[in-house]
Amino acid sequence: MGRDYRDLHDPNAEYTMRELSAETMGADAKRGGGRDVEITDVQTTMVDGNFPWTLVRVYTDAGLVGTGEAYWGAGIPELIERMAPFLIGENPLDIDRLYEHLIQKMSGEGSVEGVTVSAISGIEVALHDLAGKIIEVPAYQLLGGKYRDRMRVYCDCHTEEEADPDACADEAERVVEELGYDALKFDLDVPSGHEKDRANRHLRPGEIRHKAEIVEKVTERVKDRADVAFDCHWTFSGNSAERLAEAIDDYDVWWLEDPVPPENLEVQQKVTDSTTTPITVGENRYRVTEHRRLIEDQAVDIVAPDMPKIGGMRETRKIADVANQYYVPVAMHNVSSPVGTVASAHVGASVPNSLAVEYHSYELDWWEDLVQEDGLIEDGYMKVPEDKGLGVTLDLDTVEDHMVEGETLFDPAA
Repeated sequence: MGRDYRDLHDPNAEYTMRELSAETMGADAKRGGGRDVEITDVQTTMVDGNFPWTLVRVYTDAGLVGTGEAYWGAGIPELIERMAPFLIGENPLDIDRLYEHLIQKMSGEGSVEGVTVSAISGIEVALHDLAGKIIEVPAYQLLGGKYRDRMRVYCDCHTEEEADPDACADEAERVVEELGYDALKFDLDVPSGHEKDRANRHLRPGEIRHKAEIVEKVTERVKDRADVAFDCHWTFSGNSAERLAEAIDDYDVWWLEDPVPPENLEVQQKVTDSTTTPITVGENRYRVTEHRRLIEDQAVDIVAPDMPKIGGMRETRKIADVANQYYVPVAMHNVSSPVGTVASAHVGASVPNSLAVEYHSYELDWWEDLVQEDGLIEDGYMKVPEDKGLGVTLDLDTVEDHMVEGETLFDPAA
């Protein structure tokens, strides 16, 4: 039997002293120019892509609908449903206030980090799409304008023989030559055949030699035709990460991503300080507060926030602003559908220190079919849309064809 998450009792939400609704704040002045708009509903549909993408829609009494995306995972749709009553009746143009309103309302349900922040992120992306449609500007304009017309895209690469250095090199060359990308990423936390204990985070010498061989074969194959990063998925101990970074220091590595778990900043900083190989971290640190410590302690060379996960478009812009004060570039982690990917491109276009946005679905032949627009990524770059809002329109037939089993399709735009 279905449960109505909109009616859950939460004393924190009902009695918070930092109530930021328009009614409590007295933000009821008439705006004019078609800007007196109210939110009437919030809905989600989960799509079974290479990740279970959670698409979000915010509806209004003006008939305009904003579409966003939250980072994938269990519990996200329920949290968004839980927050819908806090948004109904509000003006969607007040993105920053509504974001802080939801953070405060959901404080008892974990809005410091984790899935609650990711759920709020999906709503925030939809609000940017909606606000852009209301005032008839592209979303990047809401973030301060743009530095570039198109965003570089780096392709997250995979092969059926992911532990075979030669197979990885073959795939790298194929992606560069046939698909036109000049920026790639491969996984290094792959089985080497030398493992003795997968729980202790320690890399034996044979494991390090195997991973260094993957790096060598891939970088030597593509040479200057492409930048190549390598992902460790927060797998190794500090000492193992340092030895791995040293072993690949002579190769042309764009960055080494998440070599240690994210919780201990001191270990992260020690690893970064130990090597000239650029270290990239960020997808598992939430909001500007957690990224600020990472950047200010100079524990990272390139910061990699996952926009629909860590706080949304404005929060990612704030992270980029802090990073820019320390001359740290931003390479946005991304495993989203076209909705979240295009939203990340809008953010990337609006900040000076943006390197690239990840694309994680090159093996999914219907990825682009999820929206009506064609040619989203061409020759390794994404043109930043000039249409209102995010500039992409969901193809509801494709969404319906690929919904997670048991899901219900949200209402169409009016």
